[in-house]
Amino acid sequence: MGRRGFLLSACFLWAVVPFARADGWKAGVARATITPREPMWMAGYASRTGPSEGAVHDLWCKALALEDQGGSRAVLVSLDLCGVARPLSAEVREEVRTKYGLDQARIVLACSHTHTGPVTRDNLITMYGLNEEQARKVQEYSKVLHRTIVDTVGKALEALAPVNLAWGTGRADFAVNRRENKEADVPKLREAVALKGPNDFDVPVLKVSSNDGALKAIVFGYACHCTVLGFNQFTGDYAGFAQIDLEKAHPGTTALFVAGCGADQNPLPRRTVELARDYGSQLALAVEKVLSGPMPAVGRGLRVSYEEVNLPFAALPARADWEREAASSNVSLSQRAKMFLTLIDAGQPVPSTCPYPVQAWRIGEDLTWVLLGGEVVVDYALRLKRNFGPSTTWVSSYCNDVMAYVPSERVLAEGGYEGDSSMIPYGLPSKWAPGIEDQIIEAVARRVRSLKAP
Repeated sequence: MGRRGFLLSACFLWAVVPFARADGWKAGVARATITPREPMWMAGYASRTGPSEGAVHDLWCKALALEDQGGSRAVLVSLDLCGVARPLSAEVREEVRTKYGLDQARIVLACSHTHTGPVTRDNLITMYGLNEEQARKVQEYSKVLHRTIVDTVGKALEALAPVNLAWGTGRADFAVNRRENKEADVPKLREAVALKGPNDFDVPVLKVSSNDGALKAIVFGYACHCTVLGFNQFTGDYAGFAQIDLEKAHPGTTALFVAGCGADQNPLPRRTVELARDYGSQLALAVEKVLSGPMPAVGRGLRVSYEEVNLPFAALPARADWEREAASSNVSLSQRAKMFLTLIDAGQPVPSTCPYPVQAWRIGEDLTWVLLGGEVVVDYALRLKRNFGPSTTWVSSYCNDVMAYVPSERVLAEGGYEGDSSMIPYGLPSKWAPGIEDQIIEAVARRVRSLKAP
């Protein structure tokens, strides 16, 4: 991998042949490799001490464009990345708007959250102690990533042609609630039938097929961290292996993974390629079971909605607190403190809120898809599906801006990594203030209500 050129060549970008039809739907798919072509720093873990050392398999940017009977369009972009932060996401979505006429409600950037992908600009901003060369590579890679996403969206739109859509839900049960079960104890807890939840084992599946029944695209999700692997080789983790399995089983098909609300869910046990392949196979098998059974056709209509909610932080640290933390031997803590001291010295206020993206799509009359930013814990998906209906609701996270963990009120009160200290590597000034769960849920409810047919 290291001997190849860094920039992603245009030869890695192509559009899948356009496809299928039912109720006037059109769709198009395109894909491009986004595997860095030379060693660079990897995302997700602060413990790494060196850059990447090749790849187990390629990382991908994949786009699915949809158009309904009235010409309403939207594009899903699936990315084998740990996360994309607001500045890069906003720049990409603005260019998509100006080039293709799709506003921010009509495009979603969905990250798999693999912890064996490259660092991208501004994401987990204080986690890594990058030297000048590695920081330059992150900036260069992010520029190429920007161009690749925009070009891939364009290719998917060019490939629009009639399609059939259907959807259903399967089940995979390898996710474990990591807050409730210590990793080392998981085998014994399973044997004793003593694992604790909550969990979300749903595997939502959207099938796109041609008039003759040929399968052209599969979109699927699961609520579990992509953290099987933490070594220095690029992979899409279990989600990458699941996509590979599905595409091998269905030549000519593009499989797109969209992560669920799995911020407090881990694949356990973990840490070997064999386990990542096995979890990927389990997930692919769950998708295959849905595809082989009866799947209701998606009816007419595509409606989209988007808003941003200003979520408040708790009490902000004083300057003396930042000065004390700046001297810490903890890289993330020190870098965060220095960042905010620089801001204060420039006469700028430390932010007291953070814009949070809430997006919803209604595909036909029966599928409501909620797409949330950040690393969202499972409580949100369970609450939304319980109230909107589990048979008609799909809830995803890691979309559009992976700015922080998003704890439920329960997790925020309990504290720990997901509720408190995870804000440090994300470069945010404090944990969230109480009440954010209801703020987010209320925003989702507004978006879903706005999708009702006139």
